[in-house]
Amino acid sequence: MFQKKINLILIAILILAFLSGNLVYPKYFNLGVDFLNSKANLKLPHFFNLPFKLGLDLQGGSHLIYEANLSQVERGDYREAMEGLRDVIERRVNLFGVREPVVQTQEVGDSFRLIVELAGIKDTGEAIKMIGETPYLEFLEQRTEEETQIILDKQKELEGKSYEEYQQIENWQLAFQNPYFKPTKLTGKYLEKAQLSFDQTTNKPQIQLKFNDEGSQLFGEITERNTKKPLAIFLDGMSIIDTDGDGQISFNDLYAPIVQEKITGGQAVITGEMNVIKAKEIIQRLNSGALPVPIKLISQQTVGPTLGAISLEKSLRAGMIGALAVILFMILFYRLPGILAALALSIYLVLVLSLFKLIPVTLTLAGIGGFILSIGMAVDANILIFSRTREEIKEKKDFVISVEEGVRRAWPSIRDGNVTTILVSLILFFFGTSFVQGFALTLILGVAVSMFSAIIITNHFLKFVVSTRLGKINWLWK
Repeated sequence: MFQKKINLILIAILILAFLSGNLVYPKYFNLGVDFLNSKANLKLPHFFNLPFKLGLDLQGGSHLIYEANLSQVERGDYREAMEGLRDVIERRVNLFGVREPVVQTQEVGDSFRLIVELAGIKDTGEAIKMIGETPYLEFLEQRTEEETQIILDKQKELEGKSYEEYQQIENWQLAFQNPYFKPTKLTGKYLEKAQLSFDQTTNKPQIQLKFNDEGSQLFGEITERNTKKPLAIFLDGMSIIDTDGDGQISFNDLYAPIVQEKITGGQAVITGEMNVIKAKEIIQRLNSGALPVPIKLISQQTVGPTLGAISLEKSLRAGMIGALAVILFMILFYRLPGILAALALSIYLVLVLSLFKLIPVTLTLAGIGGFILSIGMAVDANILIFSRTREEIKEKKDFVISVEEGVRRAWPSIRDGNVTTILVSLILFFFGTSFVQGFALTLILGVAVSMFSAIIITNHFLKFVVSTRLGKINWLWK
């Protein structure tokens, strides 16, 4: 009964290895299927072929540069605003941390920029679409007549002058501000939810906005001090309320809606000449994550791989040479258990690589580094088992008992070492940047599979072989 159980587990392991191996490299299986189909007139299907996803450093992609407008942010809050912007954009393009985009901030002189690199996206238009062109929602209150006149006078003063001549005029930046409305602290940053509704009178679609607690307080304060005054709602720098119904945003639209009274509860409504499709599009973009500051795309280009196929080939060759060296050491030092470890390690490799395809994991050199490190952890687990088994054999115990005791006593060390590595990797994954996340993810997967490989695969290989004639040949084990 015991031997039958081991045989069944071994069959299951070999079937799993066969499926994983063909998932990783289905070429020869599909060639065999083609041969059988041609000779026996069959219609056997091919094994499905999933490609590996490679990172920007191995296959190229899109490089985008955005400039952030921090004019409405206190200088002391610049860093926090840019970090918030980076987090929103990265969350949008990073699928569970496995797409490995590069999203980083950069300060160039007085300007702050956001750099976005997306692996495998050769069409910059697709890259821009992926980022989502999320609208920058803001509420503006009317300026005083004095403020409006100052800005209009400044605009007139700058007419016909070059940019160099602007610099000689005091407060020239005023000319580029909205002369009729000034920004408030209430922006899409405080938006909790946007949803579609319909006007009960006209049955036209409108967008209901609900703010969080802080946004609700700001909205109440703004409506209180602007009672009987206009409050403009701007999306991406343009008013989206068409009050005169002409389908165009005009000067007249800027003076509505009028706040009738203080609005509490943190809810607002966006109305205008828009159909249901347009309203749903705006709602989707708003709910996908509000940008803390507006951004403008200033550069877009498609970039080639920085390392390329040659570097990838060299890296893989180095990994193969290292793996072969480890296998050779295992065989020379541990003899038959070393051969079994080499077989278990081969199965381990195809299992991990198949997981990389199924998730899928975007592989960069950092991710490959995490994978190679996990191979070392897998080898280490086998060494612990073999060393403990040897100690049991030296005490003249039965080979079957020696194997069982070796696995049992090695397990606490294997468990503690691997769990510690996984915990550290989880910290790197949740708090690290994109490339660090890729390294951590491949290491977590590799270490988890290495425990399965050592305790299930290697263990049952040993138990199977020790029950055969090979288990009686002492020099193969000592």
